[in-house]
This record gives sequence, structure tokens and C-alpha cells, in this order.
Amino acid sequence: MSETRATGPEQGAGAENTAATPTGTVPGTAGPGLGQTSTEADTGPPAVPLLEPREGVPPVLTTAADLDRVIAAFAAGTGPVAVDAERASGYRYGQRAYLIQMRRAGAGTALIDPVALPDLSALDAALADTEMVLHAANQDLPCLAEVGLVPRRLFDTELAGRLLGYPRVGLGSMVENVLGFVLEKGYSAADWSTRPLPEDWLRYAALDVELLVELRDVLQEELEAAGKLEWALEEFAAILTTPPKPPRADPWRRTSGIHRVRNRRALATVRELWEARDKIARERDLSPGRVLQDAAIIELAQKAPKTPAELQALPTMRGRGARRHQSAWLRAVTRARELGERGLPASNLPGDGPPPAHRWADRDPEAAKRLTAARAVVAALADEHSMPSENLVQPDYVRRLAWTPPAESSASAIGAALRGLGARDWQVGLIAQPIAKAFLRLESKGEL
Repeated sequence: MSETRATGPEQGAGAENTAATPTGTVPGTAGPGLGQTSTEADTGPPAVPLLEPREGVPPVLTTAADLDRVIAAFAAGTGPVAVDAERASGYRYGQRAYLIQMRRAGAGTALIDPVALPDLSALDAALADTEMVLHAANQDLPCLAEVGLVPRRLFDTELAGRLLGYPRVGLGSMVENVLGFVLEKGYSAADWSTRPLPEDWLRYAALDVELLVELRDVLQEELEAAGKLEWALEEFAAILTTPPKPPRADPWRRTSGIHRVRNRRALATVRELWEARDKIARERDLSPGRVLQDAAIIELAQKAPKTPAELQALPTMRGRGARRHQSAWLRAVTRARELGERGLPASNLPGDGPPPAHRWADRDPEAAKRLTAARAVVAALADEHSMPSENLVQPDYVRRLAWTPPAESSASAIGAALRGLGARDWQVGLIAQPIAKAFLRLESKGEL
């Protein structure tokens, strides 16, 4: 290793998951203290760039024979399996994986092309009892499931970092602050549907799983030392067992800038344009924003052009991409213009939860007081346990509890209500009794 280029820890593919320490690096076990960044800790030399996988950049696997060799190698490996996936968000329609990276002690790193190998269920079966290590697992689990990779046991290094109170929990920050290495993150937003994939991109992809198991091992030790390991295990299990959210009703209402659309006719135009764009994007396998930007949808809804000339005069329609399908946009605007009153969308969808919190003081002053008290409890406990409030308990659970509380303000009743909303046992154990006490104090003061 030269003075200007650090490679991965010197370790053979079949060695244990304990990184040796290259010259000038910070050992994983001697990194910053719990929840500290490397700057805050200031306990050692600067982190060292990690620019080359320890066994070099592996080839991309595209054939059935390649997959058979990976299955055999990973089945014979030991310990957890590091997994990552690269998508083409912003370029392609949907969130499918275009590259899957895996690493295991004894097997090394594999880069798998899921376009050429769309069925990895045999690899999944070979690893059925193996813990998989992912960073921000919720982002990758859906696209991994599409190709047949479904973890039964999970360790999420991002979530572990949140529970431990690390202020920055991106993979690069965690590897730097915990293990003392700097990862290259320049290709995170690349178009991974590109074929062939450039060598620099493959190097970046391989490095994303290079130290993921080592990171997992240190974080597990920190979780255990902090008394949070059982909390983390419960969270990891919940990620795997929570069913996917149902499709959003009226997804067109998520169009950026829709708050500027003031009437139902214009809302109908947004809906027609969104649906036309979605159809074109799906057929062409393009990100919807590359077909027509949200800003253009809003401007078309506000101006409702009737002719190609009027449409082309709009500032958001000057790009070649927007003009390519101008006839489709004009047809969408016309459909909305010709709709009868009964066909127009409602101004707002009825919600299934409480109203926005800023309206509570007028609509239900007692609920507003409960919400203030419950939020204060959660904030204090989150601070005490060095984690973000939203990881201690989902803010939506707190709002729903305050808006529709149980009949009695006992710890058991509060706990049952929280469990019914989806809170985990460790969360209920921490917050149910303090919230119950806060509600009882309000009752004793005659404020409820």
C-alpha cells in the first residue's frame, strides 16, 4: 500500500471478519466513542481512504454457471452475509435492482447482475439460516425480494447507528466514524442500468460491502454495552415481519407543488397529466420526472393551454423531453376540461388519522394538552437514551394516542394502545408509564 492509496484491510477471503489495521488507519475497535464522530472523539489519526477491495474488483456475474459458483462459495462461507443493491432511481421506472453486491467470509465479494440473473431464489435457499447485513434495509429489501432474496435474520447497520445516537448514519459516515476508513460515495446517484458498468462504479459497489460485516460486529458490541441490543434485535425482526404498505390512494396527489393548485378542475388536470405521464414512463421504462417534471404538471394545470402554441409558450415546456409528448399533455388537459362536475376529484382526501396538530387547540384543547405532554415525555426519554425521538417511538403513534386516548390513563392501557398502533415491546416498556403519569397529572390538575 502506498502512502496515498489505502486498500482494504489485509485479509484473505476465507479469514475471519476481523479487519487487520493498515498503516495509518484507525482500528475498528478503537474508533470514536459511543455516538461520537471522528472529529468529536479526536482520539487518533485521520481516517484513511478505502479505495480498493481487498481481493480486487470482482467480475460481474451474468450466467447460470456464475450463479452456481456463487451459491457454492457462499454456502461454504462463514458468518453473516453483507448485502447491498444499486438501483437507477431518477433514471428508470420503478425501484428494481440493477446490481446486487454480497460478501461473506470464506467466499469473498460477488457482484451479481439481476437483469441477467433475475431469479436468485436458489442462492436465497442456500443462505436461509444466515443473517444478512444491510445498511438502511428498508430501501433495499423490496428490490431484493423481487429477485428472490428474502432475509430471515437481519442486522441493519443504519438503524443500529440511530439507536446508538450517532449523529450521521449514512454508510460512509458510519464506516469512517466506527472503523476509521473513508468510502468513496461519488456514484450513489448513478444510472446503474448502464451496461456495461464502468470499472470505477464496480469498485465503488464492491467497497460498499467490503467492511459491512466488520461494521456490524463493532455496532453489536456497542449495542450490548449500551443495553440496547435487545431493542435492536426487536427492531430488525419488525422490519422483516411488517407487511408492505398498501398502494397509496390517489398517488397523483403527491405531485410536488400541488398545494398551489386552487380548484377541483385544476386538480383534475393534475390527475390526468400524472396518469398520462405514468403510462408513458412505464412503457418507456423511464423515471416519470424524465418524461415530464412535476413543475410542468402544475403549470399546465394552472394555465390549461388549448393549443400546441399555448403549451409550447410555457416556461416548463421548453425542454425537448417535455415537448416530445406534447399531444399527450394536451389531450390530458382537454379531458380534465371536459369532465362533468361529478367527475372532478375532491379538494382533499379524508384522512384516517387525527387532523394536523396545529389545529388541535381549537378543535380539541384536551387532546392538544395530551399531545404536548406526551411529546415532552418522548423528547426527554430520547435524550436520556441518546437516540432520535422518532426511533424511540413513531411520532404518528404519539399523535393518535393523544387524539384518541384509552378510557383510562393507566400504564397498561397506554401500553395496549401503543401496541395496537404498532409500537414494539421495548418502546412500550420505556414510554407507557411516563406518558400515563403525564396524562394523570393533567387530570389531577383539572385540565382534562
